[in-house]
Amino acid sequence: MGRTVHRSAGSGKFVSKAAAARWPGKTTTERVGSGTSNRRTVYRDAGSGEFMTKRRADSDPGGTISQRV
Repeated sequence: MGRTVHRSAGSGKFVSKAAAARWPGKTTTERVGSGTSNRRTVYRDAGSGEFMTKRRADSDPGGTISQRV
């Protein structure tokens, strides 16, 4: 079974569940571990956590986070 983790949308660093609850607009929540393949790379806007295309991420590398899911 996988587990839920929380990340800062700005830095991509992991944060506690309490921090995610305190700043929901500045964090993203995702599932990791078993049940996730970690084969595909996805891109997110660092500010909002929204998914975006590779092309858009390449045009703004400082404002995006890439991760394997």
